[in-house]
Amino acid sequence: MRVGGLASGMDTDSIVKDMMKIQKMPLDKLMQQKTFTEWQQEATRDTNLSMTNLRTSASNLRLQSSFNSYSATSPTPNSFTVATTANAMSGSYQVQVISVASAAKLNSANSVTNSAGTAAKSTDQIGVAGRITIGDISIDVASTDTFADVAKNLQDKTAASVPALRASFDNTTSRFFIATKGMGSEQAFTMEFKNADGTAENTDLAAKIVNNGSATATADGAADGSIKFDGIDITGLKTNQTTVNGLTINLLQTSETASTINVQSNPEKPLAMIKDFVDKYNETIENLQKQLVEKRYPDFQPLSDEQKKDMTEKEIELWEDKARSGLLRNDPVLKSAMQDLRRAFMDSVTGLAEGNINHLSQIGINTGSYTEGGKLFIDEKKLSEALTNKPDEVMALFTTRDAAGNGVGARVYDTLNNIVKNLSEKAGSSSSSVDNSTLSKKIKQMNDEISRWQDRLTRVEDRYWKQFTAMEKALSQMNSQSAWMQQNLFGGA
Repeated sequence: MRVGGLASGMDTDSIVKDMMKIQKMPLDKLMQQKTFTEWQQEATRDTNLSMTNLRTSASNLRLQSSFNSYSATSPTPNSFTVATTANAMSGSYQVQVISVASAAKLNSANSVTNSAGTAAKSTDQIGVAGRITIGDISIDVASTDTFADVAKNLQDKTAASVPALRASFDNTTSRFFIATKGMGSEQAFTMEFKNADGTAENTDLAAKIVNNGSATATADGAADGSIKFDGIDITGLKTNQTTVNGLTINLLQTSETASTINVQSNPEKPLAMIKDFVDKYNETIENLQKQLVEKRYPDFQPLSDEQKKDMTEKEIELWEDKARSGLLRNDPVLKSAMQDLRRAFMDSVTGLAEGNINHLSQIGINTGSYTEGGKLFIDEKKLSEALTNKPDEVMALFTTRDAAGNGVGARVYDTLNNIVKNLSEKAGSSSSSVDNSTLSKKIKQMNDEISRWQDRLTRVEDRYWKQFTAMEKALSQMNSQSAWMQQNLFGGA
């Protein structure tokens, strides 16, 4: 605790505080600069979040599936269902399901019994040793194996082969249920049951698994799928889904006659997607434009804690509104971002066939004036007509990505990706544990400088107090000497 003025009668504490105010002026200015830089970083990160969200929305613009403007329905949904892809074409098509692909199956012919002669459970021991062969695969069975063990071994040993099996032992029916994981004619298989050395037939083991009275058992049901599409035979299908002429057909069951699929253009889905993105884009661009032209008030600097003590909450709020104004005014990263986005939208797309749509204005999308920051405006009627009459060209306009050039959607996504990267390099991200951004480095340098200033001011204040303490000590000694002289020389008179 420091006490001053005992000898001099001066208010030493107030004098030192006033002297330190002058010394602290450079530090106060540095603290204001740091606060302003932190505000800039916060504003830049908020803008980066907006750009990241816009990038997510723009992702669909580069995908062909987003521009699938065709619809088709199956007149016989019990036989097959149909869905369009981005390569579908308007028209009518005849489809008949000739066969459906199926897996091979092999189940126990009758209930299996355990060693006690009762219906077996999966935890019972099989009681017979031997070997099961399926093609080149051998599965050894020990008499102590449970029925569940045998099923697991069948599945594990064939996992990397064709066919790969699924096998289980069902307690309710006391039977093995065995089927191939894949479908198609090549999934057919035969089981052979032999002794442990593989030399002779083992009907006892067969009785515990397939129970068909034989030492061999052949699976049933393995078949390829096939359809007739506009008179064209499509055979050898190993699954019950195939894509023909831009139509994905799911086979359900065979049909006696062909059914007619009608494929029609339906622009509603891509139209809604484009409109939704444009709305989000315009909202983001409007906010950016406001930040770029927002007025800066240099006379309104961030308030220190001492300054806030003498102000009301309303006064602080009004002051900081002014102080925060123009944080990103004429920011070079944002200005470049606006220009890059405008070019991404409005430059012609190269690499498309001559005579095809290659510019957004041809489908009714245009930008406003530069004063509006490059907002997009849609002629909805013209866009709908383009999506209805030339859906393939509209899709190519947005989704093309090759050596000759990128489509609008791909360009916009890439541009937003670069903007997010540039903003992150400038201001960092609150979600990242490592931050080497420009503003973070600047704030760190300011913190180091502030720390040095605080140490220096502590030393200055200590020096002032030492000087005043020395003065007080000298005055105290002088007063003591004066009192002594007065008492001894003048008798205390």
